[in-house]
Amino acid sequence: MPHAVNGSETTCPGCAGMDRRTFLARSTLVALGALLAGCSTSTGPSSGLPLTVNLQNFPALDPIGGMARVDDGTGTPVAVVHASQSSYLAFSLVCPHQGYLVLPNGSTFLCTGHGARFASDGHWIGGQPTGNLRNLPVTQDAAAGTLVIG
Repeated sequence: MPHAVNGSETTCPGCAGMDRRTFLARSTLVALGALLAGCSTSTGPSSGLPLTVNLQNFPALDPIGGMARVDDGTGTPVAVVHASQSSYLAFSLVCPHQGYLVLPNGSTFLCTGHGARFASDGHWIGGQPTGNLRNLPVTQDAAAGTLVIG
């Protein structure tokens, strides 16, 4: 629709030939598309869970207190800690602060983005203030020497 600028009429180049009804119809379709996308149940790429871990492939997990990253790099990054003679803990290696990768670092975990540090039980212990690492359920099959995570 033309409007006056300094006494002369101009037309918005992107609005040429668009009346109010067309504008409202197109705007409604765009808004409806955004609304429907938000209602999607899709979770995006696979999380890679449940994950079966053969303990023979991770000698770092032999001693109590040992820890290792055990995922194959295609889903959720996962670490396992050998917590006691008969138990293991598993954690998502996604930092709860801003989603950066967390890696095993000696007997702790370290966020590669902002330096948050986590104990071997997943609790935040220093660096960038944040929450704890997300615990993942672990089922051990001692006879098979495997863990199922997730």
